[in-house]
Amino acid sequence: MLGLSLGASAVYSIVSIVAKLTAETPLGEQSVALNPSRAPREWLDFTYQFLDVFFGLFAVALVLYLLWQSGGNPFRRIGLDLSRPGRDAASGVLLVIAIGAPGIAVYALGRALGVTVAVEASPADWLWWTVPILVFRAFEAAVTEEVIVVGYLFTRFRELGVGPWATILSSAVLRGTYHLYQGIGPFFGNVAMGIVFGWCYQRWGRTLPLVIAHWIIDIVSFVGYPLAVGWWPGLFAVPAG
Repeated sequence: MLGLSLGASAVYSIVSIVAKLTAETPLGEQSVALNPSRAPREWLDFTYQFLDVFFGLFAVALVLYLLWQSGGNPFRRIGLDLSRPGRDAASGVLLVIAIGAPGIAVYALGRALGVTVAVEASPADWLWWTVPILVFRAFEAAVTEEVIVVGYLFTRFRELGVGPWATILSSAVLRGTYHLYQGIGPFFGNVAMGIVFGWCYQRWGRTLPLVIAHWIIDIVSFVGYPLAVGWWPGLFAVPAG
């Protein structure tokens, strides 16, 4: 399963960071675009971006199918149902508060130290559909990561008899690894996020609060990127050239 989704992303991310570290341009002067334009024509750009997100969700569908095949309702098994929406939403918001500000601080520190590339979180040219696509893409990232790297991985490791902390750390390192293409800072920041999320999942047995928190964090990062560039260009603006 991981070979078809985030495991493959982790391998490509390792190759990417090696390429960046061995390039002539220092790491801190490089950049990466998370949501670049896919075509010069507006309708074609929208189509490509929508289909990219839509088909990305098929990995989640496959995971849910595998969980259903081996043990009943997959949504209930990993806590992705709506049995306690109020509590899950509140827990998700608390996680945003606990993770969001420290995450920005880690990114800023990494940029200041030159070990994190400039992450261009949204496209330069905004169209009428840019925000809906960014919100949709944030949803895909949140569901994919939390369902696969937490819900599915924790379930399989539990069935194999792997201990809780070994599972949490393995999941956290995987999360950090597929973010390595952004630099060293995001690796450690996402490992820390993975440890917190993994610990919460062990206590709550629910992925929905994690999905909510991740979705909010990514929406703020994607949609709020132009504002961040305007306020702190030295940290968030893409280096010229």
